This record gives sequence, structure tokens and C-alpha cells, in this order.
Amino acid sequence: MTALITGATEGIGRAFARALASEGRPVTAVARTEQRLQALMTELGPGGHDYLVADLTTPEGVRTVADALKATPYDLLINNAGLARSGPFTDTPLDQALPLLRLNCEAVVTLAHAFLATAHPGAALVNVASTLAFAPKPGQAVYSATKAFVTSLSEALWYEQKPRGVHVMALCPGPTATRPGLHADTPSVLVQTPEAVVASALAALSRRRRPTVVPGRANTLLAAAARVLPRTTALSLLADHQASYDK
Repeated sequence: MTALITGATEGIGRAFARALASEGRPVTAVARTEQRLQALMTELGPGGHDYLVADLTTPEGVRTVADALKATPYDLLINNAGLARSGPFTDTPLDQALPLLRLNCEAVVTLAHAFLATAHPGAALVNVASTLAFAPKPGQAVYSATKAFVTSLSEALWYEQKPRGVHVMALCPGPTATRPGLHADTPSVLVQTPEAVVASALAALSRRRRPTVVPGRANTLLAAAARVLPRTTALSLLADHQASYDK
């Protein structure tokens, strides 16, 4: 199974690359920095791995990857690259907010479209979203909205692509410790390593049953609760957490 992974040099993307390479699957890694991509290739070792340098916040970068997806029959696309910004919406300059839309939404749509146009039966598309898709977080308004978009898109595509034998999945991790100290204020039961997130994702991908996967039992319960709680209650709880984080 050949895989193309965006945002492949750190966090969940890097964990995906390492896990797939360890299974003998050729990986094409996409990121902005060639030096980091070359280091990843060394880490992955032999196995037909390759990389593409592309900034997916730019039209040129998205076009580079979309062209690669159209030219090569990949078995798996992992749309992992994403941006997050914290802070009150009105205090965030537009030139910092709009790149989130371009990367988290526009690039995901463009690359998914390019991949699905030539996908064969048995192929799979994984779009990395977040548990914030189910409960938007004050202080991360745009990011939460982009992840709700990605989840909704993925669920609809899951249904559309089933007759073709192509599986589409929204991966909705909770807080993920992509670097030391990150999410130190979050209850440890909710925080997972990138490797744990990827293990859950690959297990779900092998079963191909559901359009949405939330790794970790605690995060699964939290996402379920967010769907049934009154919206104002969920927002208040998340706002209190943000306020505590900002102190």
C-alpha cells in the first residue's frame, strides 16, 4: 500500500510515516522544509520512500501535491497537515486566521478531490480532524470550525465512496502530545501520544466500518457527551478550560 502523508515531519504525520514504513509500505512525505523531509527519509530507511516539498497554505504548494496524486495511483492519502491559532477571534489578525482556512479546509478539499478522482477499490482517504469538531472551543474559533468542516466533509464522502469500495475516514484525536509540555494543563487521561493516535487510526482503517474515529476511550466518551450536552453548556465548559489555560 503506497501512502502520501501531508504534514509528515512531526506529530501525528511523522507517527503515521514511521508506522507505515515499519509495515513495509512506501511513503511519500509532504512538508514545507526539505531538511526535515530528508531527515525523515533517513529515519524511515530503505523501502521506496520519497518526499515532496510543498507549502499547502499556498496555491502552488497545493497544486504540486494535487498533481502528484493525479499522476501516481496511491492507495492511501492522509490529509494531516494543519494549523492552529489560539486567542480571541477579534484579536487575531486576518493574515493569521485565513491561512487556517486555506490549509485546514481548502487544501484538504483539493487533495481529497485529486485523490478520489483516480482512487481504485480498496484505496482509503484519512482526513485528520479533532474532537473540537464536536464541541467548538472559545479561543480557537476558526480552528474548531475548520475541524467541524473536515469531519462533515469526510462523513459525507464516506457514504458517497462506499459503492466504489473506497474508504473515507475522519480521524478526530483529542489533545495530542506532539511536543514535550504541550497540553500540560489538560487531564492526562485525555492526552495521547501521536503513536497511540496512529495505532487507533490504523486499527480502524483495517476494519473500515465507521466514517469517524475518535482515538482513546476517554476522548470517545467526551466527544459523545459533547453531542448530547446543551450547546451552551459545552461551550461554557470549554471556555472555562481556555480561561484557566490563559492564566
